[in-house]
Amino acid sequence: MKKNVVVLTGAGISAESGIKTFRDSDGLWENYRIEDVANYDSFEKDSELVTKFYNARRRQLTTTEPNEGHKQLVRLEDKFNVVVITQNVDNLHEKAGSKKIIHLHGELTKACSVSDTTEIYDIGYHDITPMDVDKNGDMLRPFIVWFGEAVPMLEPAIAEVQKADILIIIGTSLVVYPAAGLMHYAPKNCKKYLVDPKRPDADLSGITFIQEKASVGVKQVVDEILAQNQ
Repeated sequence: MKKNVVVLTGAGISAESGIKTFRDSDGLWENYRIEDVANYDSFEKDSELVTKFYNARRRQLTTTEPNEGHKQLVRLEDKFNVVVITQNVDNLHEKAGSKKIIHLHGELTKACSVSDTTEIYDIGYHDITPMDVDKNGDMLRPFIVWFGEAVPMLEPAIAEVQKADILIIIGTSLVVYPAAGLMHYAPKNCKKYLVDPKRPDADLSGITFIQEKASVGVKQVVDEILAQNQ
């Protein structure tokens, strides 16, 4: 019977592919103030600005490729049941070949109805325009979980972590909730790894910490796991 490997990824794994993180030191995300593009009030106030921002992020994905951190995780899929839980809204795990992915914060390549966020449309790399509406004629918005909104995939993510034999955390600060709380649902005997170039301001007891960027550290973890489970 295959063991369960659960991977929790944050902005750090995608940063190496050229995607700026949400919380850069200048307080900007791709030259926009976070508070202007990452909550529903901002969308209501200026839907054109917010939609334009996410259209640009979506187009960026057409030329963005997964890095070695994403690719190394796929090596585990032959011997383990692997679930990737990501806070990222890009599709780099999909491009790398991971098969089971839970997106906590939405997906850039999808849109949803402003009146019903469970009505989801796969739009690929296309822009959202004012002409794009749902079946009732209501406008579409980016399929992104903004600050202050419920995280609909949190419960499925918790269920996966509760079954984990091995938990790998990559490129996340472990301070942004609710995602940061996921690791606390892991069983007591679960082997935990954390890969990040910066030591987070969090309790790392019981966690094997690899202070490396994802493209280097993830290979170390994957090599170790495969060697120990031959």
